[in-house]
Amino acid sequence: MNTFFGIIQNNAAILSEEESLHCVKVLRHKVGDIICVIDGNGTRAIGKIEAAHAKQCAVSLTNKETVAKKRNYYLHVAIAPTKNIERIEWFVEKAVEIGIDEISFIRCKNSERTVVKDDRTRKVAESAVKQSQQAYIPKLNSVIDFKEFMKTAQSDVKLIAHCEDNVKENIKKYITTNKSHLILIGPEGDFSKDEIELALSLNYQPVSLGDNRLRTETAGLYACAAFAALNS
Repeated sequence: MNTFFGIIQNNAAILSEEESLHCVKVLRHKVGDIICVIDGNGTRAIGKIEAAHAKQCAVSLTNKETVAKKRNYYLHVAIAPTKNIERIEWFVEKAVEIGIDEISFIRCKNSERTVVKDDRTRKVAESAVKQSQQAYIPKLNSVIDFKEFMKTAQSDVKLIAHCEDNVKENIKKYITTNKSHLILIGPEGDFSKDEIELALSLNYQPVSLGDNRLRTETAGLYACAAFAALNS
């Protein structure tokens, strides 16, 4: 059964123009077909297409449920966008599939990319949510300067993964159930010394992501996988 994002109200759902076009023109659904609709906020419903229009599909719902989040932790990854936009989109896709609650894009001193298109990132995340049969889309934040991000970022557990030869504990040590976690992942050229010092002054704990030197997007995904593995 195909899944689509839509606005759910009572026992009816309306698909967006983009989702309607995909439903009718690409997947060739028609009136009477049964589909699954999610709103990205935890509601999943099964319904029958009542109006199959490429600009707006209307669905009558026969079964609706609120899906509880399965993760017993909150994971927020703040990551510097990669020079190759496809790599950061790959991270978003795979992180959503594995399980993540929030993604922020941070502009660092050594960043080679300073722009990420919010609408494109959301489409990647929505596609991953549907593919992995989840009901929640993570919070996606626009690109922000590192220092500005650090002024307002809050979390029970705050971590930074950098490449300097400081004493670090493996990230697994800091994974705790029923708490929020924020991990900073730097750009290809790593965080600057000033950025690392700022994070440490704000009680961020330096962590290791294993023995191998990882690409930015791989480091972000490693963190997601570590949380998922220890809390499965």
